[in-house]
Amino acid sequence: MKKLSNGRLKAEADSFTDHFHSSISFDSRMYKEDITGSIAHARMLGRQGIIPEKESLIIISALEDILKDIESGKVTFDEKAEDIHMNVETILIDRIGSVGKKLHTGRSRNDQVALDIRMYLKDQAADIKGLLLKLLTTLNNIARDNTETIMPGFTHLQNAQPVTFAHHVLAYFEMFLRDDERLSDCLKRVNVMPLGSCALAATTYRLDRDMVARELGFDSVTRNSLDGVSDRDFACELLFCLSLIMMHLSRFCEELVLWSSQQFKFIEISDAYATGSSIMPQKKNPDMAELIRGKTGRVYGELIALLTTLKGLPLAYNKDMQEDKEGVFDAVDTVKMCLPVFTNMIATMTVNKENMLASARLGFMNATDCADWLVRHGVPFRDAHGISGQLVMYCIEKGKSLEELTLEEFKAVSPVFVESIYDDIDLKSCVNRRTVKGGPAKECVDKVIEENDRLLKEMMS
Repeated sequence: MKKLSNGRLKAEADSFTDHFHSSISFDSRMYKEDITGSIAHARMLGRQGIIPEKESLIIISALEDILKDIESGKVTFDEKAEDIHMNVETILIDRIGSVGKKLHTGRSRNDQVALDIRMYLKDQAADIKGLLLKLLTTLNNIARDNTETIMPGFTHLQNAQPVTFAHHVLAYFEMFLRDDERLSDCLKRVNVMPLGSCALAATTYRLDRDMVARELGFDSVTRNSLDGVSDRDFACELLFCLSLIMMHLSRFCEELVLWSSQQFKFIEISDAYATGSSIMPQKKNPDMAELIRGKTGRVYGELIALLTTLKGLPLAYNKDMQEDKEGVFDAVDTVKMCLPVFTNMIATMTVNKENMLASARLGFMNATDCADWLVRHGVPFRDAHGISGQLVMYCIEKGKSLEELTLEEFKAVSPVFVESIYDDIDLKSCVNRRTVKGGPAKECVDKVIEENDRLLKEMMS
């Protein structure tokens, strides 16, 4: 076949060059965006009188038929046509002849591909936001069921202070909520239409770019034709947002792996999201959590790859920019695969509340509350800190917990202690006295869950 872009060249490309140069193997997924953009462009050309309106309608009708045929599997793409744009245009010309050759008036593949990738990422980001909404809803429901499930809070992976499982889960709610907000903010910069920039210097035709933008659902048009075709910062930004989503998934997955171990036994992952061992019959492995954790590096790599591709490119378009798609596509696919698996995995896990409470009783996690009790009874904090530390050392020597000490043993370290110390170092009391806004007390967590319910309802509307 004779290539539509080969007027300047005499020799045919080497067959391997065709393969090396072609992007149809991966950019074919943008066929709908490419055809939708072409329909809007053709309609604008007719309205503006740049081509006869009758011919624009012929082009639009043919493009709509091509879209149907692609979706029904009747179209085979040709590697020699290089990319999705040239494949569609070649099919169009084959079907309607010379009229089809008028479609490319007033545009270039440079602004066409910039349009397609923006349209594609808009839709994909919306899908990911929908998956995040399901995850946020699941997290809030888990929290609602565990406002009185006491567990250890950790620093340095050491028992630190008691919290509730609800409070722990809601920390991830905040992280994923920010991920959703970042995607929304990123979409403001994705949702700018580049078509009309042409190759780099716009065109002499009287294009109505705003008309095309409205038809395609863009908020605005790019303000500089060089910038419109030569940057992919919006794709980098989206990749960064996806990387943060994966980072948060990975951190939670790391905890699921730990919590499901025999050493913790805080949770049990459903059999549907675990695997067995090929040699050890007793094993139940948290493979889904581990896979999500492993795939995180893959998404990070796509971000670094695109940043590296762009870092030395002069204005305007360079063929290097063909390398923007596979990485972005892979990152999008990875996040869209991981989010529902993770959401279903945590929705179906069993929370071992008694094991969490038993672990919270270890490690003197109420030592800070002991010090706080002393402060409320007139002891300077640094002195109170020292007294509490002495009590911990005594307990370690005697093999006791703070709750098991007699009042006489407390008084032997400090005469300030009275009977009320026992109420303050009870784990449930330790949690529920932390009523500072943002704290783990049940009354605080209940309010946050209610606020989240209202927020999720707004996000669904």
